[in-house]
Amino acid sequence: MVQYWVNNALHLLSENLEDVNVTDSVNLRAVILDILLEVNEHDAYSHIVMNNALSKYQYLDKNERAFITRLAGGTIEKQIELDYIIDFFSKTKITKMKPLIRNLLRMSVYQIKYMSQVPDSAVCNEAVKLANKRGFSTLKGFVNGVLRNIARGINEIQYPPKENDFAGYLSIKHSIPRWIVDKWLKSYDKNTVELILDGFNQDKHTYIRCNRAITDKVSLVAKLESENVIVKEVPYVDYALEISGYNYLGELESFQNGMFQIQDISSMIAGVAAGIEAGAYVIDTCAAPGGKCIHAAESLVTANRNAGKSEECGHIDARDLTDLKVSLIIENISRLKTPNISLKTWDARVLDTNVLEKADVLLADLPCSGLGIIGRKADIKYKMTPEKQANLVKLQREILETIQQYVKPGGKLIYSTCTINEDENAGNLKWFTSNFPFELESLEAELPFFKDEKTIQEGYVQLLPGVHGTDGFFVAKLRRTE
Repeated sequence: MVQYWVNNALHLLSENLEDVNVTDSVNLRAVILDILLEVNEHDAYSHIVMNNALSKYQYLDKNERAFITRLAGGTIEKQIELDYIIDFFSKTKITKMKPLIRNLLRMSVYQIKYMSQVPDSAVCNEAVKLANKRGFSTLKGFVNGVLRNIARGINEIQYPPKENDFAGYLSIKHSIPRWIVDKWLKSYDKNTVELILDGFNQDKHTYIRCNRAITDKVSLVAKLESENVIVKEVPYVDYALEISGYNYLGELESFQNGMFQIQDISSMIAGVAAGIEAGAYVIDTCAAPGGKCIHAAESLVTANRNAGKSEECGHIDARDLTDLKVSLIIENISRLKTPNISLKTWDARVLDTNVLEKADVLLADLPCSGLGIIGRKADIKYKMTPEKQANLVKLQREILETIQQYVKPGGKLIYSTCTINEDENAGNLKWFTSNFPFELESLEAELPFFKDEKTIQEGYVQLLPGVHGTDGFFVAKLRRTE
């Protein structure tokens, strides 16, 4: 459920946002400030902190929870630009400020720049009150002065010139670390990079996958609509849907009864690419939180039905590194009533001799930089570094070198990541096919929607935000030749 927290916040917000502040002694801006402090000063993950906060304050009005989502999520998403604006007006630079003050200023500047329904005077007054309440009464004047200067001069800010410093302009305007922009400009043309960054900023939607093991899409749509959920068709996956208008997903009977699983379209595409056949033995090496292995299990049930076989024919062997990660899969299996799955805590870098050359399909959705899903988990871009990203390439290759031994001759390996970095994707493919007995195989039959992509016949596709209408995701299909 952690992927949907940013969804629908904009259209849920009331027109009188200045009145959304305190409910039953809950100061919403104080809640937001605490979220920012956890993420920015204690290195917590935004989607986890946000999900915990929304669960804790589940009893609040929909508009109030939307306010928390919009302001906390937006402040994290636009942090580089917000810091640039603050430094433009403040003699004390953002890095020299007290942690509470800099995060208070960030969330306040976000309201001034991006939430026009909130009067600037209300933003300044609430920030001063919060600074005082949190023990920074001596800095009330500083907070008030900086914010009022920004409110007056917000349209006078000078960004790096797009013509002379394109990377610098994109970095500030889209709040992306400069090293990431520079890296992408080496792999994609300027227009594509700008489309990608625009794509990250587009409204996010909640996508669900119909649990075909226990229902069908027609029945699911009828159930959702009876629960007053707005349902839309989506491209690429014919048993997927977009939903909106709900209050809290956990309250829906359709969710409680396991009729669907939340999963982004790009992630579903990797499951479709696997082409699970009746009776298949599938190994998912890095399976948590379970989206792809459960998708595979549902595909197996469907394939068995179509082939006239027992639904229990075939098996999904799902594994991950820690008991905690495996427990996430257990939670989803329990709710979705998914058959044919066994679970194991296992380090993918360690060879399991019990499954050598046994897998018909190996799912390798490996640890990656995650820079394709910045639009959903904005803090990823701040936590990643060039050194971490280079180490991830090494880890991916170490895992691939081990797990490729599980694929039987003629079996398939589906390699996927949620990043758009070339060295983690096409670069790894080139290394892998040069060192192991695998060859890329066309994905045109499995992914006909992408038939016009020049690489689809070669066996892989790079999905890009702003271009394909999905998260950034890479999927490749390889066949073992011997």
